[in-house]
Amino acid sequence: MFVRTAVRRNKDGSSVRYLQLVHNEWDPAAKAARMKVLHSFGREDQLDRAAIERLAGSLLRLLEPGRAAALRAVADLAYQGSVAYGGPWLLDQLWRRLGIGEILAGRLSKTRRDACTERVLFALVASRALDPCSKLAAAHWVGRKAWIDGLPETSDDACYRAMDWLHQAKDAVEKEIFSQVATALDLEVDLLFFDTTSTYFELDEEDEPVPRDKNGNVTDDQQQAAEGRPAGFRAYGKSKDHRDDLRGSSGSPTAASPRPPTAATCAPATTTTSSARSCAQGRPRRTPRCPGRAATRTSPPTCGSKRSGSPTPSGS
Repeated sequence: MFVRTAVRRNKDGSSVRYLQLVHNEWDPAAKAARMKVLHSFGREDQLDRAAIERLAGSLLRLLEPGRAAALRAVADLAYQGSVAYGGPWLLDQLWRRLGIGEILAGRLSKTRRDACTERVLFALVASRALDPCSKLAAAHWVGRKAWIDGLPETSDDACYRAMDWLHQAKDAVEKEIFSQVATALDLEVDLLFFDTTSTYFELDEEDEPVPRDKNGNVTDDQQQAAEGRPAGFRAYGKSKDHRDDLRGSSGSPTAASPRPPTAATCAPATTTTSSARSCAQGRPRRTPRCPGRAATRTSPPTCGSKRSGSPTPSGS
């Protein structure tokens, strides 16, 4: 039973609000809850507040004196805001039922870490599931947007410290959690899935391309191959992680970076003499800009020659 506000729109665009005392009743025919109006208080702007106060006073007399006094005190409170509770509570029950919290708490008890570290880790998991965000935003999410039992609030430093500890203990923790969950759910594990978001290959040359359909599957059907594109299993492509730390360190291209142009790809646009090739063997080779701009360049100078003059005598 609750007070409902009903709004009616007039032809001139104005609206009128009505207050009603309603109650939800289950309709077995429709298999749904139906709202039933028990009493209408009339228009909100014409409300008889004295009559409502008398009604409230009569209802309070039916309660215990202590409860009635508490309700009178609540009437003086003002609404400040609310936070999400249902989602975090449900995830917390699953977290406890699977024994994850107990495993983390047991390992944390052997360290000097704060006892609330387990709650911080759960808050990060709940945030990722309900409102994915960074660790800094997750720290503001706790207490301001969601209620985490046992953790009224936290900080980004506490989140980073908790993640540092979890990274150090993750191998042992993963084994315990897997054993706990497999036992609790009576699982027979035949197939494991793992995240390959940041998997990459390091190779000198990409694999030979083979005909593939539009879904990337190898095919012998020429029509499907025409709709797709030829590609090898390991091919140069765009990095998801911008792995600049791999470039230039080993000298070999990786799948995390686009394949750099080589002299072979630009050869048709340039003229190179045999003496120029012997010079290039002794110094780092600069990749020519291809194909259009390299075609307008003059041929590279020969060994021991100046750029604009004739070859210098060997005795000079």
